[in-house]
Amino acid sequence: MMTPSRTLVDLSHAIEDGVVYYKGLPAPVICDYLSREDSRALYEPGTEFHIGRVELITNTGTYIDCPFHRYADGRDTASMPLERFVDLPALVVRATQHDGQREGRAIDVPLLAGQLAAHVVCGKAVLVHTGWDVHWGTDPYFEQHPYLTEQAACWLRDAGAVLVGIDSMNIDNTDGGTRPAHTVLLREEILIAEHLCRLQELPDAGFTFTAVPPKLVGVGTFPVRAFATLPHP
Repeated sequence: MMTPSRTLVDLSHAIEDGVVYYKGLPAPVICDYLSREDSRALYEPGTEFHIGRVELITNTGTYIDCPFHRYADGRDTASMPLERFVDLPALVVRATQHDGQREGRAIDVPLLAGQLAAHVVCGKAVLVHTGWDVHWGTDPYFEQHPYLTEQAACWLRDAGAVLVGIDSMNIDNTDGGTRPAHTVLLREEILIAEHLCRLQELPDAGFTFTAVPPKLVGVGTFPVRAFATLPHP
């Protein structure tokens, strides 16, 4: 028997019919377009198929933001090169309250700079582990979530990050109407992945991150199956 050369860690939440994934936005509708029962009339006896129908807003479940999400002149999911989504060398920043890395909600430059000092950030995805995904599926998930400050976003931009992910509801503070982290990162085509999960299962470095959206024209955000690839020890 061959020994696996890698381990895949799924970092995405499942998407279910009728579940609200962003308060104030509609839940997805997942239903039959053609049921198995109805399909039997179209095929020979013993042959049946299911064709599903999905209606959802683009900010559903675990998703990735491309520049078009924030900027009218930014690239959409169809125009971003495929390599921007696949096998990105990645780092994890620990910003949980449980281990004392984070006080309050804001994740600022000292935390990032302190943990990433020993690493080369340029050309890498930076995944911010806040532990907020434990609230997934509950009302507290939408309230008082941790976020990156504008200064932290600028630091990651200047350090050369190519993607920034977070396991909370939003990379920005949603209390007001400004979104400085989105503004800073997407202007420089630094992709954003939100609503990640299971980041506690990843090492701090030495793995790759993948999150590929469909090739949609005129769409800047869409759900992804995000995962980490870890080399087998």
